[in-house]
Amino acid sequence: MIRTVVLGLVEAVCAITTAWCVASLGADLLAHRTWPHDNPLPLIVLAIALVIRASAVWYTQATGHRAATETIGELRRAVVETNARLGPRGRTGEAASTAALATAGLENLRPYLTGYVPQLALSATVTPLALTAIAVWDLTSAIVACIALPLIPIFMILIGKMTEGSSARSLATMRTLWAETLDLVEGLPTLRALGRAQGSERIVADLGARHKKSAMTTLAWAFLSSFALELIATLGVALIAVSIGLRLVGGAMELFPAIAVLVLAAEVYLPLRLVGQQFHASTDGLAAVDAAFEILNAPAAAGKVDTGDNATRPAAPSLSRTSIVLRDLSVAGRDRLAPAHLTAVITPGQITALRGASGEGKSTTIAAILGLLTPTTSSVLLRTEEGNSIALSEIDRESLWAQIAWLPQRPVVGPGTLREIFHESLPAGIAPGTEEARALIARASRATGLDTHVADVHGWDVELGRGGTGLSVGQRQRVALTTALLEAKPLVILDEPTSHLDGASEAMIVRLLETLREQGSSVLVTAHRQALLDVADQVIDVYAAEVSVP
Repeated sequence: MIRTVVLGLVEAVCAITTAWCVASLGADLLAHRTWPHDNPLPLIVLAIALVIRASAVWYTQATGHRAATETIGELRRAVVETNARLGPRGRTGEAASTAALATAGLENLRPYLTGYVPQLALSATVTPLALTAIAVWDLTSAIVACIALPLIPIFMILIGKMTEGSSARSLATMRTLWAETLDLVEGLPTLRALGRAQGSERIVADLGARHKKSAMTTLAWAFLSSFALELIATLGVALIAVSIGLRLVGGAMELFPAIAVLVLAAEVYLPLRLVGQQFHASTDGLAAVDAAFEILNAPAAAGKVDTGDNATRPAAPSLSRTSIVLRDLSVAGRDRLAPAHLTAVITPGQITALRGASGEGKSTTIAAILGLLTPTTSSVLLRTEEGNSIALSEIDRESLWAQIAWLPQRPVVGPGTLREIFHESLPAGIAPGTEEARALIARASRATGLDTHVADVHGWDVELGRGGTGLSVGQRQRVALTTALLEAKPLVILDEPTSHLDGASEAMIVRLLETLREQGSSVLVTAHRQALLDVADQVIDVYAAEVSVP
């Protein structure tokens, strides 16, 4: 901004100098019949002024684009980091919607930073100085310019009021379109398997039509605004020109100030005209900024991730000999506590099942145990064999996560081939490609049914895309389960592992849980089905409760 204002002053001085040089050359040629080579100073000064002004404009645009890129990058990083810190309970939208905002949405801010802001600075520098120079040369022309000049911001305000909210609606439609399209693409294999692939395109087409309509409406108002501003500026310059022409004919005005004022008159209106044009071209970016600051200014409510310094915290104790204690655990949602006042002990070496209806807080309990969100009341404690207890919030999270294998309801696998994924999951000390590694992978794949349901169908070298694209949800579940079995972590957390599997596969999951327990791993599973509850050593009931209003 400082650089733009300084360069705006340079442009204003150059514009006034250009008007003086042109008027001097014109008056000498028309009134005194003096050619430029007889008095070359105005021509030399004119050339220098034009070069300096062109350089100032180029430098303003070049540095403006660079600064805009840095600003958008910082804002994008802040949005993503803040959205991650807020945790699953504090986030304001889905991942696809946030991605749309952080990419295309914030990129629309560039016209505002590179166009509107510089022109606003120019209107605050070039216009007053040009008007002052005109008043020095001809006070009447300055008065005429001042009469027409306020009409430009008045029309800008009126049109801005009429278009208020259209860009915000356009951004909301674009974010919804991104989210719906991404969900459709990721779920297309499942829809095709169920014979429901047809029909979803109508939803995307309707969203696209809505986005097109809102975008065209914004463009229409932008063109209308430009037309109105151009008309006012043209009429203002025309009034000055008519006044000067009549006085020249009547002999009431000299030729030098007349030419100087005519050259400089357009400079009075130009910055304000461009401010109006650039503002309507940048409204989409302003709407994206408003949406971004909704995330950045989100209150630090329960559910955010603790961002303390891990480096100064002690390492987590071995989870193979540590109990996880939940004491009066509650997490506040939008209108209730889920879970509400949960008290339980997860004993090492056992299978523990969390039971409860959907929305009661089972997945939220897991997020609290993993340290992905901070409970509203109480905390999660780790109690060692010696009886020592330490709060989860006081330990190094990286050392905790290194001991946990977590499989959410929609496990994330890939990208890469099955072989590469499993090689990365091998325990320390087992080299990929060795006979021991192949035997371990084969044993784990048989235990999860991966060998017959995935490997024999697609092959070990099938290339998986982002999020396991190329496999069904059930097949991704088997890949994730196999990975967990290979890693042999002290604590294995499974969130609804049978939700995408049939009855035979459910029996496989039960055997897998028993295998993990035999290996010495603790297993925490959320479950609705009775088969998983029957195999559990301990069943913990999870309930939600309405938030009491004082």
